[in-house]
Amino acid sequence: MSEPIPHNQQAFADVLKQIQHARQNVFAHINTALIDLYWHIGQFISDKVNAQAWGKAVVKELALYIAQQDPELKGFSDKNLWRMKQFFETYQADKKLSALVRELPWTHNTIIFSRCKSAEEREYYLRMCIKERYSSRELDRQISASHFERTMLGNQKLSAVLRELHPTINNTLKDNYVLEFLGLPTQHGESHLQKALIENMKQFILELGGDFIFISDEYRLQVGNQDFFIDLLFFHRGLSALVAFELKIGKFSPEHMGQLNFYLEALDRDVKKPHENPSIGVLLCRDKDNEVVEYALSRHLSPTMVAQYELQLPDKKQLKKKLHELTENNTLESHL
Repeated sequence: MSEPIPHNQQAFADVLKQIQHARQNVFAHINTALIDLYWHIGQFISDKVNAQAWGKAVVKELALYIAQQDPELKGFSDKNLWRMKQFFETYQADKKLSALVRELPWTHNTIIFSRCKSAEEREYYLRMCIKERYSSRELDRQISASHFERTMLGNQKLSAVLRELHPTINNTLKDNYVLEFLGLPTQHGESHLQKALIENMKQFILELGGDFIFISDEYRLQVGNQDFFIDLLFFHRGLSALVAFELKIGKFSPEHMGQLNFYLEALDRDVKKPHENPSIGVLLCRDKDNEVVEYALSRHLSPTMVAQYELQLPDKKQLKKKLHELTENNTLESHL
């Protein structure tokens, strides 16, 4: 097969881009049409059931009728027909979410409306899927890992300094990171944790969020005649800021903050570009006392956050309870 003539390369690339763009539009239109179809079927069945004209037996008969009349049609079992009813009833009163669902495949939608319990949680995962382009497997893992609850807890615990320097920081940092994919034993060293994160960077980025770009491990900073090394350095596209992660396998201690703040000062003076925002520091430790963290951060003027990591999937009910308690306390304080 002959190679394209060099001066035609750009023209050929333009044609290919048009083909790919058109194909994406076709897939998007097909998906929207399917979601609309499932919505209308769900609405039809819901109306029949609410009018007490149909029950389980009739829906099963409908599924058999469709299969007999058009054997090539797939996805219309009685189980799926009931899902369509649930789909319609979940979103019928919410115009904002009913528009978002049309941007995702049916499999993603079934995962979200069957596993998420509140409109806020459903909206969170709908938007995350659209933004991060999660596969259905990745979405399932994020729900199991309580991504929503952990991010909301992280929002509640952002310091005033972080919010002032980065007004759009909500939903960016978590209070707790789940690293079950590392396969580390309970007893491990900081070097083992760092190595495992680097070897599983794709999954770690999924846990952090798609706007994080990995720059380097052991990132070298030269201050005076001495060298210092940041465990993991990232850049966040949305915040336009460097994000330094320091890893600690033990419990948080206030003295850890001094080291991290020193790194942020060096990054802002010597590494940060003029158009970028102030650097952010995340101290990632195995355990922390929230009251100690609050005291340690209360007088710091540096944009830092202390987060905890776990090596197994968290207790979703416990996280929901913590989020509820924290939200209630913050609401109470705002009224005092």
